[in-house]
Amino acid sequence: MKNIFYIALLLSLILIGCSQEEVSMPIKEEGSDNKVEPTIETKEDVQAGSTESGSKEEIEEVNVEQREAEYKVNQSNWLIEPTGTANDQVVLLTIDDAPQQYALEMAKTLDNLGVKAIFFVNGHFIDTEEEAKILKEIYDLGFPIGNHTYSHHSLKDLTEEEQYDQIVSLNNRIKEIIGEKPKFFRAPFGANTEYSKKVVEQEKMVLMNWTYGYDWEKDFQTKESLVDIMVNTPLLMKGANLLMHDREWTNAALEDIVKGLRAKGFEIVDPGLIETPK
Repeated sequence: MKNIFYIALLLSLILIGCSQEEVSMPIKEEGSDNKVEPTIETKEDVQAGSTESGSKEEIEEVNVEQREAEYKVNQSNWLIEPTGTANDQVVLLTIDDAPQQYALEMAKTLDNLGVKAIFFVNGHFIDTEEEAKILKEIYDLGFPIGNHTYSHHSLKDLTEEEQYDQIVSLNNRIKEIIGEKPKFFRAPFGANTEYSKKVVEQEKMVLMNWTYGYDWEKDFQTKESLVDIMVNTPLLMKGANLLMHDREWTNAALEDIVKGLRAKGFEIVDPGLIETPK
């Protein structure tokens, strides 16, 4: 009987040991070797993540487009004024009647100097494919394109329908070429009408004139005379809105004008920092 008791006790101990061993073993799924596989991001996962959060390039592009405005155009005197604590010792450069002949060269000069200007365009200078290509090159250099009407007629001499066409048809043409409509409008001769102001507002553009310019006057149609007056005029002040044109003598004078303005302590304001309608 003792032998039977000892045999039974031994069998019980063996069974208990086997049960404990089974509990301590990891559970093995069918078809699994029980290895813990690392998480691997597939190309599709990475692309999905980029879509959700935005790639670095996309984020940078959005940041450029959504820069907070630091300046505004004073609609009573056309000065460029800070909206906050930005530098007020600035001037704005604008080039009208582009791209007639020298605009691209002027844009390259400004680009080499590291400054920006608004190029106000006339529609009859972008009728051909070659002219459109020049405008696109100016835009691709980083210069904002403004609306200066299609045919440069005085708006005060036109019917409301003609005024509308002069402004809106040019906006549409510019969008065809560069992919976006202008954010700034300047009327020929600075002559706006109540109706043209409404159209400009509807088209979400900033109405723009100027504080001084001289290159259409006979006395300032040489490089030397134009540089002198643009830099030394008593009209040069904080926020001055400088008007120039696509002209041979202005093209020749442009670099020295910028250098002269800088020598007097003025910063050339980036038009991209000027407040525009949303």
